[in-house]
Amino acid sequence: MKSRVKENRSVLTRDQESLSGPMDLYEAMARALKYNLEARVEWMHKMLAQTQLDLSHYAMLPRLAANAGFDGRSNFAGGVAQSLLTGRQVLEPFTSAEKNIFSADLSLSWNVLDFGLSYIRAKQAADDVLIADEERRRVANRVMQDVRAAYWRAISAERILPSLKQLDEWVKSALEQAQAVQDEKLSAPMVPLQYKLDLLNTQRYIQQLFRDLSIAKLQLAALINLPPGQEKDMVLMVPERESNTISLPPDMALLEDRALEARPELRMIDYRRRINSREAKAAILEMMPSLNLVVGENYSSNKFLFNNHWGAYAARASWNLLSLIRYPARAKTIEAQEKVLHTQNLALTMAVMSQVHVSVAQVAHAKKEVATAMLYHNTQSQITEQARLAWRSSKLSEQAMLRERVAQVAAQLRYDAVEAELQTAWASLLAAIGEDVLPNELTQEQSVSRLAMQLRVRWAKSKELTK
Repeated sequence: MKSRVKENRSVLTRDQESLSGPMDLYEAMARALKYNLEARVEWMHKMLAQTQLDLSHYAMLPRLAANAGFDGRSNFAGGVAQSLLTGRQVLEPFTSAEKNIFSADLSLSWNVLDFGLSYIRAKQAADDVLIADEERRRVANRVMQDVRAAYWRAISAERILPSLKQLDEWVKSALEQAQAVQDEKLSAPMVPLQYKLDLLNTQRYIQQLFRDLSIAKLQLAALINLPPGQEKDMVLMVPERESNTISLPPDMALLEDRALEARPELRMIDYRRRINSREAKAAILEMMPSLNLVVGENYSSNKFLFNNHWGAYAARASWNLLSLIRYPARAKTIEAQEKVLHTQNLALTMAVMSQVHVSVAQVAHAKKEVATAMLYHNTQSQITEQARLAWRSSKLSEQAMLRERVAQVAAQLRYDAVEAELQTAWASLLAAIGEDVLPNELTQEQSVSRLAMQLRVRWAKSKELTK
């Protein structure tokens, strides 16, 4: 177990490109596609399915067998001949085989029924590759959603945490002053106590924000498989807000059709139904007689043979009659499986159409919330600035100024939160309609920078849903 732990630690982040500067959203997505272990597992599943397909092709080849052997005995086998009419021995004992014989043969055999079944299995293996590819698409799209959500939360932390630290220091200083007023009894006892309670409520809110925001980078680092502890060195590029660039198409039927054609889950059911239909053909083939064709070259060292080298050929037919008895039960199983897949297809079709409508509604609501949050943030910022000017001119208490400053931080946090929700809702909509936002030629050998550039182009095209 210790050996396994040591080995796993050494290979978890081996051969990964190190961070070379500020990381934008698309580099984070590229790193997740390239290094995220869950996405890599699905990539390996696809590679495994491809190798199994390549292996299934060899099952269609004829069987070529080379045999060699040595047979020996302590004496000659010998033999005699007996008359069928009189029952008397008509020949003296004789032999036609040496004591020690070396033999060899090279034969090529081809079972026609096995070839037909192997051909069907190869077609089914090809569908398994397509299923693995769709599963990889599904997992990759979900990872992209998680990365976008975690990235925008981390950006919010980048924007807010410096203000929170400054605000926390301000609250600590105000608490010390309130305690001094209470100790020196410069005012009525309830006044400093109530002020301290307000400050402690503010400090508790700040600590809660610290807790929620401090793990944002940890979550993003986990998604891109960054070694633990290195998230502190991760610098994020603050992107422009994209709420104004996201628009929804007016035709919902168009989105529904795109979703029903492109969703990985529906495509996987299509492939499984095709596999099941081919299983019905395989069941019919298994009832047929088997024809085995054999041709080969033989050699024997027996000197009593007139021809030590000879060619051989044969054709043999066999028929497993019990397969006729088994077929009705097999056919019922295949038919039941088809009904299950058909029902799953209908249920998933309804679910996909509902997801499209829900995702569109989420994007629309998120856009409205972003507009409201932006207006609220701008208004609160103006109020905070006026409060600061009034406080500096001693027209406003420090408590009131601190309250407005906390309200501004909360407004900015809410603005960033709804912006992140909009990005997550947009990614969910793209996943709901099965939009393929992955590069066409995605390989593990691609560099992070090249993969990030391809992702940027693909995601830019994904915003053209109205066209």
